Amino acid sequence: MLIEILKIIGGLIALIFGGDLLLRSAVAASNKFKISKIVIGMTIVSFATSLPELIVSVRSATLGYPDLALGNIVGSNIANLGFVLAIILLFTRIKISDSFYKSDWPMMFIASVLLWTFIQDANISFYEGIIFLFILIVYTVYLVLVRGKKDFQDSNITTNLSWAFIFLYCLFGSILLSFGSDILVDGSISIAYHIGVSERVIGITVVSVGTSIPELAACLVAVLKKENAISLGNLLGSNLFNIMCVLGITALINPIVVNDYRLLDFDINFMIFISLLILLLVFIPKKMELHWRDGLILIFVYTIFIAKTLT
Repeated sequence: MLIEILKIIGGLIALIFGGDLLLRSAVAASNKFKISKIVIGMTIVSFATSLPELIVSVRSATLGYPDLALGNIVGSNIANLGFVLAIILLFTRIKISDSFYKSDWPMMFIASVLLWTFIQDANISFYEGIIFLFILIVYTVYLVLVRGKKDFQDSNITTNLSWAFIFLYCLFGSILLSFGSDILVDGSISIAYHIGVSERVIGITVVSVGTSIPELAACLVAVLKKENAISLGNLLGSNLFNIMCVLGITALINPIVVNDYRLLDFDINFMIFISLLILLLVFIPKKMELHWRDGLILIFVYTIFIAKTLT
């Protein structure tokens, strides 16, 4: 058991450092291309911080643990809004731009509803994976071509990296993410069998929170650098990428078949609920702003979710 615990801890540490390196390389590259902050957050940063979910889910599915793969994504999306965003709001308030309700939140919500629709037969097929990826590609092209150059300002996260260092950061970040996800999945599965906990519970709790750490690190750095647009855009974009990209690619490699129906009966419904809650909090009580009180509400809701998952 000790070895499995050390694997999980080591995997999480590797994911943290790997995600940070990849994030810095992504933002530095996007600065050189002069893309606006919110688009940086919704695309490059989101993809970089979603790589742990991608690697963990693909590996879990190919090893024959589909509930861990799907539970990781659903749990990570819930953690991004109920845990990561909540922590961010305890440090700062976030002013919401019009793009939140015009395109960013609607796309994230559409992705969530589409996942709910596809998974009703307890299966995400090869062709459904193609649909996910097609929608993501179209939306990404829209972001880059239509919104990419609007209101560009250099990001303060990192701007002094040469192309050589950008490549090295990307390379070593990817290696750490791959290694970290490998031992994290192995340790999680072993502990699940030792204590009699289902793959779903491990995926929803330990693995999903672990793979959300890059999002938390990216958002905290963004807040410290006064880049709140990147922090919110990263979370919305990460949730979109988790569904469209991670599950899309995973389904292409190995179609996902659900074994634990609590993923359908509770987890995915809760993911949609917390997405709707974010929209409500944006307009109530103060329109187009999120404050520390909203953060406390989100933490309370997330605590209820974890408690319900463990019972």
